[in-house]
Amino acid sequence: MPQDIRGGVPTHWIRAGAGPRQALLIHCSLGHAGGWARMVAGLDDVISAIAYDLPGHGRSADWDGISDIQAVSTAMAVDLLEHEGQGPADIIGHSFGGTVAIRLAVERPDLVRSLVLIEPVFFAVAAQDQPALQVQDDAHMRAYRKALQAGDRIAAAKAFTSIWGDGRGWDSMPAAQQNALAARIHLIEAGAPAIYGDCAGILSGGKLSAITCPLLLIRGGDSPAAIAAINDGLARRIPQAKQVAIAGAGHMAPITHPTEVAQSVRAFLQDLPTA
Repeated sequence: MPQDIRGGVPTHWIRAGAGPRQALLIHCSLGHAGGWARMVAGLDDVISAIAYDLPGHGRSADWDGISDIQAVSTAMAVDLLEHEGQGPADIIGHSFGGTVAIRLAVERPDLVRSLVLIEPVFFAVAAQDQPALQVQDDAHMRAYRKALQAGDRIAAAKAFTSIWGDGRGWDSMPAAQQNALAARIHLIEAGAPAIYGDCAGILSGGKLSAITCPLLLIRGGDSPAAIAAINDGLARRIPQAKQVAIAGAGHMAPITHPTEVAQSVRAFLQDLPTA
């Protein structure tokens, strides 16, 4: 389990898989690199992956509370890939990690051979295409924001995971997991300027249409409507896009339905060149 400075941040990462395709895995907010384990087990003969912990997650250093966390996460990805020195890689990102993968493809297309975006939470796309969805103002997010403003981190984490979690009830989680989620809940707001406000300007200047690598968009069949709007919007903007819905899955599909997600990724990658 290596650890070194990547993108200016003390970064922890793991390696998984023994396949011929170099891959980089970027996890969701409140997650960690180890969360990919069961999905990667279904791709062991296809990819050789690096999975890293985002700032404030897992064993990487804390977020500094000031910087654009998406930009820092992207810089870490760039540094990890450049240190590998093996050319472009298959980038697989989940949720917030999916938005980091998009930014990586826009800013450093030379490092990206293909993209797999699982439930990318680029809400600015949905807000632009389907403003009636009001993705920031559903009951769950209102409860989350109210609790966060009151300083009740447990209540904020409970409200947030009720829609963006793995489907388990809060009370079924061990106390240690509840406390870990609550301790990191501020990182959700850290990503808001990028995923809601598009502070990086990804939606401007034809940046998405300039992404030429193959793209697979995966969502859970039972996910919130905003995710379908995001995936549809990205598919319209990015030329080589395919979409898959995992029946019975929600937002945490790589965790709850790792076999089905791995099968979809395998089918996507099997016909793509390795160079």
